[in-house]
Amino acid sequence: MKDRRVDTPVTEIKGLTKRFGKLTALDMLSFSVCKGNILGLLGPNGAGKTTAIHCMLGLVKPSSGSIRILGFDINQHRRRILSQVNFSSAYTALPSNLTVRENLTVFARLYGLRSARKRLESLLELFEIEETADRITGSLSSGQLTRLNLCKAFLNEPEILFLDEPTASMDPDIAAKVRKRLHELQRQRGLTMIYTSHNMQEVEQMCDRVIFLAKGRIVMQGSPAEIIKQSKSRSLEDLFIAIARNGHLYRTVSSQEDEPCGSE
Repeated sequence: MKDRRVDTPVTEIKGLTKRFGKLTALDMLSFSVCKGNILGLLGPNGAGKTTAIHCMLGLVKPSSGSIRILGFDINQHRRRILSQVNFSSAYTALPSNLTVRENLTVFARLYGLRSARKRLESLLELFEIEETADRITGSLSSGQLTRLNLCKAFLNEPEILFLDEPTASMDPDIAAKVRKRLHELQRQRGLTMIYTSHNMQEVEQMCDRVIFLAKGRIVMQGSPAEIIKQSKSRSLEDLFIAIARNGHLYRTVSSQEDEPCGSE
């Protein structure tokens, strides 16, 4: 994949730690994401991916560490940051008694968009669910709901997009189309994405860099090709399974320094 990195980090995480009582969900995470880059945040269930994203969105307060998004500290400028980012998850429920168009209109108003109808309709067409516009959201299939969440996430034309399992519940044909659309939108706008998925083939196709987490720590990072080579795994999926079962075994080879933006 062509490297899309430029010289500006848009997300900088330093020493991020989060404890829930005696449980340490995140343990001294430090990494940066460069503008126009797609970063895969990977790991088994319970590795800390969701907690890290919630911290970056200001939904969870870290125990320690710092988070800067688009050059601003999340604690001091959360509202300003959130106006320029968005989030989509296959597992986010939208009001089921509203139509698809009504749901998107409500979010457009929440985002402060004055004239969003044209954009709303174009996103429905882009993600191929325009025929659902007047249907009650609760009647949609899980794959259609996932695409509706993606439409919602693009309404405010974000600079940074957090994607949690963006093709979950989709059949292979629709999933391929969605990945193509995401790449198109990413290239058009220089959009930065932080991407979680358990589909390792999708990760290899989409991501410039990946970070593997296990028990709240970074255990490997680099481009998909680099870490497959470094770990001597046959594939990213084999590596995922090995980390899920024996994450501690990789800590001695996981401390690649976070690459600076603009590096070759």
